[in-house]
Amino acid sequence: MPEIIPAVLPKNYEDMKNKVALVRGFAPIVQIDICDGVFVKNTTWPFAGGKLDYHFEKIQREEEGMPFWEDIDFELDLMVSDAVENFDIYTKLGPKRMVFHLKAVGDVEVFNEFLEGIDPYIKETISMGVAVSLDTPIEDAFRVANNADFIQVMGIARPGFQGESFDERALSYVSSLKEKFPDLIVSVDGGVNFDCAPEILDAGADRLVAGSAIFNTDDIIGTIEEFKNL
Repeated sequence: MPEIIPAVLPKNYEDMKNKVALVRGFAPIVQIDICDGVFVKNTTWPFAGGKLDYHFEKIQREEEGMPFWEDIDFELDLMVSDAVENFDIYTKLGPKRMVFHLKAVGDVEVFNEFLEGIDPYIKETISMGVAVSLDTPIEDAFRVANNADFIQVMGIARPGFQGESFDERALSYVSSLKEKFPDLIVSVDGGVNFDCAPEILDAGADRLVAGSAIFNTDDIIGTIEEFKNL
């Protein structure tokens, strides 16, 4: 049974809270897409509106937590230009998993050194993933695979947006990663729906990250269950 991860592209804190509430109790983990308007053109919470959201700042000061943090875990998809530089800031959001975009982190070897140097306690509490875009050589993903807990293959050519069509080039990325690293967890994010999910799983993916395919339905819980049963 594949792991299904609902993805939220939050316009603001209330939008994030409302969407997380819709899957609370049914999905153990939710991906929050954080876009800074620099690495990708879109902006989401906490950057939407041109300044940092005050809820974000309160979480940083440990005056509040992420919405429903007692009941659900978070995977932060860091579509930002400063994920490495501000690593400590993002960890204060209390994620279960963090996803760094290989295209955004600069030199691959320097990034590898960063992954190797993360405090062991943090590594025990937060899984570190690396997202690979379809215009990134698969060899770069191979170079970081041994220092990542999972690889996230982007299923769309334009990360940072939902409702995009699935790009079948992602299938070869998945199969190549699983062939070279059979025990590596591989997820696919972007364009995932019931039409393409079977072939993504056939290619070897372990996790499916879906946004609009889940939240744009009349039966969100039923949709999640249907994905699980693929």
